[in-house]
Amino acid sequence: MAIQLAQVSIENIDDAEGLESVMTALKNITGVIAIELDPANDVAIVRYEDTDTSIHALTAAISMVDYVTQPFPIDSPQNPDYHG
Repeated sequence: MAIQLAQVSIENIDDAEGLESVMTALKNITGVIAIELDPANDVAIVRYEDTDTSIHALTAAISMVDYVTQPFPIDSPQNPDYHG
């Protein structure tokens, strides 16, 4: 039962919308107390209560944001510019 500090990678998230999504994803995890984004160094520093969550939950949330913010191939129906 202790407050932990974790540094997690956000290296593939490089736009304002993606960074906002990281903040939202991390804020929604029970036990997260504070978040500091450092996009210049590609990390987020997260303070959390280790009885409520874990580093694995933090990295999973960020990897989902990273997955969602990846660009779609041009010929993918999910791409907003696709006109197939």
